[in-house]
Amino acid sequence: MIPRYSLPEMDALFNDEARFGAWLEVEILATEAWADLGVVPQDAAKAIRARAGFDVAAIEEREQITEHDVAAFVDIVQESVGQPEGAWLHYGLTSSDVVDTALALQLTRAADLLIEAAVALEGAIATRAREFRNTPMVGRTHGIHAEPTTFGVKLALWALQVRRDVERLRRARTGIAVGKLSGAVGTYSNVDPAVETHVCNALGLVPVPATQVLARDRHAELLYACASVGATIEQCALEIRHLQRTEVREAEEPFRAGKQKGSSAMPHKRNPVKCEQLCGLARVLRADLMAGLENVALWHERDISHSSVERIVLPDACLLTHYMLIKMRSVVEGMVVYPERMLENLAASYGLVFSQPVLLALVESGKSRDDAYRIVQRNAMKTWDERRPFIDVLREDSEITGALSDEQLVACFDLTRAISNVGRTFSVLDA
Repeated sequence: MIPRYSLPEMDALFNDEARFGAWLEVEILATEAWADLGVVPQDAAKAIRARAGFDVAAIEEREQITEHDVAAFVDIVQESVGQPEGAWLHYGLTSSDVVDTALALQLTRAADLLIEAAVALEGAIATRAREFRNTPMVGRTHGIHAEPTTFGVKLALWALQVRRDVERLRRARTGIAVGKLSGAVGTYSNVDPAVETHVCNALGLVPVPATQVLARDRHAELLYACASVGATIEQCALEIRHLQRTEVREAEEPFRAGKQKGSSAMPHKRNPVKCEQLCGLARVLRADLMAGLENVALWHERDISHSSVERIVLPDACLLTHYMLIKMRSVVEGMVVYPERMLENLAASYGLVFSQPVLLALVESGKSRDDAYRIVQRNAMKTWDERRPFIDVLREDSEITGALSDEQLVACFDLTRAISNVGRTFSVLDA
């Protein structure tokens, strides 16, 4: 991932030092397990623990000769230990024993950062939801005024969706927190199962049956969780973009006036650039998921077609998801909200957002639903055409006044009643 979308704490898990460091820890633990079994001399295991090290540049240089990164890594680490002790490094193992177990360790740690950031985002959204719990605004379906809602309800639903993403990340973490040291085809032909158990226990991983590689549905599940987070953030960011449009202007992402520039040419612009950025980045996460799903099917006990893909999509997806979670939280916390403008827009459709209560009142008066619907619709269309208050148009219709008293009609336009049950959503949020 390019530095623009990489944050230090996640980047530190996937740079070359971290990757080779994870490989080294697997190798050292495996050697110590063999020593406990009496296969590797204890002095050799202690020497490997004490002296084993690597230089990234040296590994890259050696790989130019070996055309094999793990072989190059083992050569360099053995040289750092010296002989005869270094000869015991990588005993009984195949490359994927080291690479897959170390990768699972990296991804587990990455998942922990993602979960932490997602929980923080949920909390930030929930805080703003409670702030605007009873702030009325128009609800829109198909982009058209529908019925009143509150801005708090909108935000509460975002928070609940992020909460589900947290659970998806936790499930994906469980799925990826596994390891295998079972040899070339997973049959433990040259490695004692006790070695696998020792290494995995020390790393906080669960040993699982495998071929030469861990099954890639586990990695795909993590990529799905990342893509789902991206889709949630995109949904929130897209809504803010709509609400920030000049014609709407009910809410907008934070803007540092006097410092930030919205346009190189037009000084008046306050563009939703952060939200636009987040919407775009969500597309990348979905593409990463597709690549991860295509990595699931490998030839027989393994091929290497997944390897080049994972070197890109797994670190990038984790880095990008983490970046998006942190940035979306800053957008939510700094979001500017305009309750007065929300009320103005709510009134802009002349009270038509109360058409359903009128419909229901007519049904209660004894009219058939179809007749009631057509009466209300007829007056609604007239309201649009004449741009007059809906209630005034209704008062001119004898079919309305013959069925409803003016008091009953006025009651249909009660905004407080329309949003009186928003507590149902918050009871779930606060559970």
